[in-house]
Amino acid sequence: MNSRNEVAGFPEDVFTEPDPDPDTLANLGPLRPLAGVWSSAQGLDTHPAADDGAEKEIYVEHYELQPIDAQTNGPQLFYGLRYHIHIVKPGEVETFHDQVGYWLWEPATNAVILSLAIPRAQVALAGGTAAPTEREFTLQAKRGDPAFGIASGPFLEHAFRTVSFTMKVTIDSDTEWSYEQDTVLEVIGMAEPFHHTDRNTLTKVAEPTPNPMALAKAQAQPQALG
Repeated sequence: MNSRNEVAGFPEDVFTEPDPDPDTLANLGPLRPLAGVWSSAQGLDTHPAADDGAEKEIYVEHYELQPIDAQTNGPQLFYGLRYHIHIVKPGEVETFHDQVGYWLWEPATNAVILSLAIPRAQVALAGGTAAPTEREFTLQAKRGDPAFGIASGPFLEHAFRTVSFTMKVTIDSDTEWSYEQDTVLEVIGMAEPFHHTDRNTLTKVAEPTPNPMALAKAQAQPQALG
């Protein structure tokens, strides 16, 4: 009988860890262009509304992605970015959307993974694949998927049930990248699924800070003689 590891395609040894490179920025593959601090005042959100069924709003976005030290699950190795998104409406202070999580890339499989959590009692894990130099990739999460799924609190499950989440990323240049998101909802009182969409093009405003292990390695290197 095949073991669970053989069926899944994973190695038998699930404890031995690899020796990762301390420099995360040098090992992010397709996520490398996303590292840094980004801003835009031209985001467009389309969400469900009581009166006409849908409402479109422009938003201002601050998106920070900073490298973390490499992470392992036994033999599995991830390089990644910790991120924080903060969004307001133009001219306002009140938070319109807040989101935290991690972007991860697994060099061994070309897997790209996005974890997200929002302070409305909802989390999700979305996955896809991308080659190291890929400039465009798509991630997806689906309700009920045991790996790349979505979990919501009781009220959201009742009134705004999330069926799926899809995010397409396009690297436009070294200083600009874009995303398109489609969150499919089953909204109470609506006969058809609602496509809650978000899209934006972000411009770099600051470079990333190297991860702790990379900083320590740089500080330990002997200074060149003048």
